[in-house]
Amino acid sequence: MSRVRLEHVWKIYPGNVEAVRDVSFICEDGEFLSILGPSGGGKSSTLRMIVGLEEVTRGEIWFDERLVNKLSPHERNVALAFETYALYPRLNVYENIAFPLRARGQSKSEVDRTVTSIAEALDLTSILKKDPSALSDGHRQRVSLARAMVRKPNVSLLDEPISHMDERVRAVVRARIRRIHDELKTTTIYVTHNQAEAVAICDRLAIVEQAELRQVGTVDEIWNHPANRFVASFVGEPPMNFIRGKLESPQHISIATKEGKRGFELRKEVDPKYVGSDNISIGVRPQQIKLSLSKGQGASIAGSVRIAEFQGDNAVLTVNLEDLDNSEIKVVVPSERMGGEGDTVWMEFSPEIIHLFDGETSII
Repeated sequence: MSRVRLEHVWKIYPGNVEAVRDVSFICEDGEFLSILGPSGGGKSSTLRMIVGLEEVTRGEIWFDERLVNKLSPHERNVALAFETYALYPRLNVYENIAFPLRARGQSKSEVDRTVTSIAEALDLTSILKKDPSALSDGHRQRVSLARAMVRKPNVSLLDEPISHMDERVRAVVRARIRRIHDELKTTTIYVTHNQAEAVAICDRLAIVEQAELRQVGTVDEIWNHPANRFVASFVGEPPMNFIRGKLESPQHISIATKEGKRGFELRKEVDPKYVGSDNISIGVRPQQIKLSLSKGQGASIAGSVRIAEFQGDNAVLTVNLEDLDNSEIKVVVPSERMGGEGDTVWMEFSPEIIHLFDGETSII
């Protein structure tokens, strides 16, 4: 296993296209880290530089205390599973998985034991004798994943490895990926644009956007202390709501309505330099808003239900606030309290759920 360290890494393609811009982070020995972000944000370019398939334009990549910038993928002892399958068409599933083991000179019994174990973990036992051409896309992707993980490499790098599977199979396979990681204790870096996958199985997230690293942290850190507005909106489903407010004092924020200001307390003091600014964004997560059909005693703001979406135990309400911008927000409530379209509702924003942003920057 290896500790992977990126120090001020850049990838610039011909035409001065910056795919990765000054990225630094660490994936600890045995950690499961996700590089998470939208398409085109620099995720795959970062991964390919770690693997050795792309040259580093500037900066350094270290495996433990070994600089690997000039080393081939083979010399780095890494395993890679792509979004595309890259299976050997003339070999059946068993032989595809066994190929890297045979290349290492393992005995027939060792190969058989290892292939059987990984096939059971990824539910491939019944198709070991089939050719890749006879498989579904989901099965091909699992075979590709098995071939990558069977080698017990220093670092496993998974690039959108389950994106072609349907939702039910994806949930099962990602749990198995995590179980295999825990058993092998391999350092794993997992690239995905799907925040639900990253949140479900990874120890920490490295969130990238527009070629830059925006934040590295645990799910709890990113959920409760997002570094900026992009991170706050990207992690969470439905995404965080944003409402324009004005900082009245270091511990009070208000929202302007036609009926006057609605004031809310903050969980900690904000730098006094923001006091008086009316261009502050209030961020509140849909799952943390307390909604009532009547005005309570706490600080609240009214709105009108525009859409009510039933989702089993919960419902997602789309609400138009009474603020001057007529902001549209999402609120997650138990289904029995979902209300109906056109209902007037009151929403409480308790101090601990309020995030404040000045432009893109988090200030609380």
